[in-house]
Amino acid sequence: MRTSLVVQPRKPGRPPRQPKARWGSPGVYLIAVVLITICITPVLYIIIGGFRTNAQITMDPSAFPAPWELANYGDVLVSSEFWTAMVNSTISAIGTTVGAVLLGVMASYVIARYDFGGRGVMYALFAAGLMFPITVAITPLYLLVRNLGLVNSLAGIILPQIAFALPVTIIILVPFLRAIPNELEEAAAIDGASRLGFFWRMVIPLSLPGVITVGILAFVGAWNGYLLPLFILSDPSLFTLPLGVQNFASQYSVDTARVLAYTSLSMLPALIFFSLFERRIVGGLTGAVKG
Repeated sequence: MRTSLVVQPRKPGRPPRQPKARWGSPGVYLIAVVLITICITPVLYIIIGGFRTNAQITMDPSAFPAPWELANYGDVLVSSEFWTAMVNSTISAIGTTVGAVLLGVMASYVIARYDFGGRGVMYALFAAGLMFPITVAITPLYLLVRNLGLVNSLAGIILPQIAFALPVTIIILVPFLRAIPNELEEAAAIDGASRLGFFWRMVIPLSLPGVITVGILAFVGAWNGYLLPLFILSDPSLFTLPLGVQNFASQYSVDTARVLAYTSLSMLPALIFFSLFERRIVGGLTGAVKG
């Protein structure tokens, strides 16, 4: 016995039903708003505090500027000390980023694509580097930098920052490179591509989301570095922005409003840079987890 399936025609003019979006629990959003408020409030206080005078801060530390003063930010922007520290931080961050990305990609490619004895131990060694804070190594690291003759130079902070950025770089990039099909490498070899050619022409473009992610993390970490420059640098002309903030605060300790303005301008580039590439970071970390 045959049964026929009758499809009822949809009445014209009635759009198809869309599934209702689930917003989730209100408690989750409440907790998120509280956490965001806790994180943003100190940043906003510092930025707004730079638009106040010392008298306003003394009378009511939590009030809004009345009136808004632009002189504090203007004085910082015309200061040669601020721009010198900005240039030093930029050189340090870019040097650290380039070194960490290049060395990290090459080391990750070897660990992910080649089968050799000790590969697991090497990967575990880099993973253990995530649990090794710079505060523990600062004394022997200073002695090493001094023996190399790199004290009081930007190279003396760039090289250690590259070393401390490598564990995160390798942990993120290895899954990306391991997910590249072996058939793709075999096809490239048939077409006459060498291993280096395959690395530069295929591996780097395919792992670009992870490369961008580790580059951003290395840049922000080097930009915010404080302890290492504090031990290595003693010449004010080589100070990075974190040291510049400390030096500026010691010189103008009674001028709280100007110190807040200097601090705001110092952290603003990192905040903008991180905000612009936030999706890149999330996408890169998601790809690393999937790989």
